[in-house]
Amino acid sequence: MAAQIAIPAGGTFLDTIKKSFTDVPVNAEKDNAIATTDFLEAAESLTTLFDVLGSVAFTPVKSDMLGNVKKIRDRQLAAPGESETLQELVINELKTKKHTATEGLVWLVRGLEFTCIALSQNIANVSEELSASFRNAYGSTLKPHHSFMVKPIFSAAMSACPYRKDFYVKLGDDQDKVTAELRVWLAALEKQVAILKGFLDRKEAKW
Repeated sequence: MAAQIAIPAGGTFLDTIKKSFTDVPVNAEKDNAIATTDFLEAAESLTTLFDVLGSVAFTPVKSDMLGNVKKIRDRQLAAPGESETLQELVINELKTKKHTATEGLVWLVRGLEFTCIALSQNIANVSEELSASFRNAYGSTLKPHHSFMVKPIFSAAMSACPYRKDFYVKLGDDQDKVTAELRVWLAALEKQVAILKGFLDRKEAKW
């Protein structure tokens, strides 16, 4: 059974999360270095959205993302001085000839991009149901990298999406406020995903 999220009176879902992507430090002077601790907390916070979606079909999606967060955090805890930013963490891990956390970041970024594209598309297309938005996002992000064993599990989650009219009211009573806050949150996430995708495409981030 999915956990229930208690929205404060007059508030939105984003008031319930521990860390927003809007609060993750990105250092433009250091090649857009992204703070590891803050980013991982924001990613963990995002996964509570799958609880709002309300179906156990999303449990594997959430578990997959949290598993990748753990891989990155384990490396951070093992070498904190070399892991203050995600980019430092990757480069320093690869120097050890290991890539567990780096691979975890690759998959976490894919999962975050999937969620970001789905919600952004759904907000932009007010007549589109969540299942269509998530299915389209899955096809362009995670699906090309998933095995034939995993694809049906994620496809089941897409089909289990609630109707949009039922979903958005769970995010807050004031729908204009919900939409406005989601747009800001998703814009911050989209920017960080783009930074990390660009970094992970570099030779120095390959194993």
